[in-house]
Amino acid sequence: MSIPGESDASAWAGEEERVVESALRPHSLAEFVGQPKVSRQLDLVLEGAKRRGRPPDHVLLSGPPGLGKTSLALIIGSELGTAVKITSGPAIERSGDLAAMLSNLGAGDVLFIDEIHRIARPAEELLYMAMEDFRVDVVVGKGPGATAIPLEIAPFTLVGATTRAGLLTGPLRDRFGFVGQMEFYDTADLQLVLQRSADLLGVQIDAEGSAEIAGRSRGTPRIANRLLRRVRDYAEVRADGRITLAVAQAALALYDVDELGLDRLDREVLRALVVGFGGGPVGVSTLAVAVGEEPHTVEAVCEPFLVRAGLLARTPRGRVATEAAWRHLDLPVPQGSWLTGGFGDPPSDRASSPTLFDA
Repeated sequence: MSIPGESDASAWAGEEERVVESALRPHSLAEFVGQPKVSRQLDLVLEGAKRRGRPPDHVLLSGPPGLGKTSLALIIGSELGTAVKITSGPAIERSGDLAAMLSNLGAGDVLFIDEIHRIARPAEELLYMAMEDFRVDVVVGKGPGATAIPLEIAPFTLVGATTRAGLLTGPLRDRFGFVGQMEFYDTADLQLVLQRSADLLGVQIDAEGSAEIAGRSRGTPRIANRLLRRVRDYAEVRADGRITLAVAQAALALYDVDELGLDRLDREVLRALVVGFGGGPVGVSTLAVAVGEEPHTVEAVCEPFLVRAGLLARTPRGRVATEAAWRHLDLPVPQGSWLTGGFGDPPSDRASSPTLFDA
């Protein structure tokens, strides 16, 4: 049973969060922190296009979520002085949806498609002609009487963002004139992001406090800004409003974010793997049941960072914990395991037949 006004309150809170996040976005390449290689390359692309008086080549930005792909798309429009129309791949289900969107673009406008690898195939095929020839063929009618009417569209720049570049089809990927690969941020760059965000939020933060938050942000500005807002709440309610090292540590401990940036679910997955299944190997479905989550959540939300942090490894027989995982949980590394060389090298040497946990 829902509480009256609960959904409205949740929607308002979510909208407020989006407004705050949008306000923290940089508005020019000069303000954009990190990704120096992509920033320099993109600056050349945009400057060359402005000097020629033509829209720049289509741009593809790929990389994990939260690294600034949407911010760069908005910056491209700002640098060019044109409007930016925003949509997402899953929202474009029919070619007619895309045709209507393209026909409403003005000369030089930027069309930003987030998660472009999820665009429907009919719409993707329509996009080929639009990207190359700035026209689309609108089909009127069905069957033998169908007629294709060519529709000219204004020259535009498509900016596509994807978290899974490998799922893009070759014909679509080849039509982008510039491809930027976004990388995770180092702690120094995240500190600059946090300092800028703190200034915009009107929060005092010292170098040690920003370093503590940056070190637990998984190399991702979106996570860094989210943690900053939560630490700000703690500083304003339980401290003097200034974010210091002690305040940051106390706040992040309250919100279950440990020294490596693992949250509650990450640690539950790691503990289930280490304690419940002896370090593995164990299948992701079994691991998900052990922590009460869906397999997709464990695989898409938890595993990428656990693997990148060197705490978990994926093998043909299942997930296994590394020596660093045992140490992170303050547990002794078991002797006679594959970690210490007792059973040979890879986990697959432990048994030749499948087990219950190989799902």
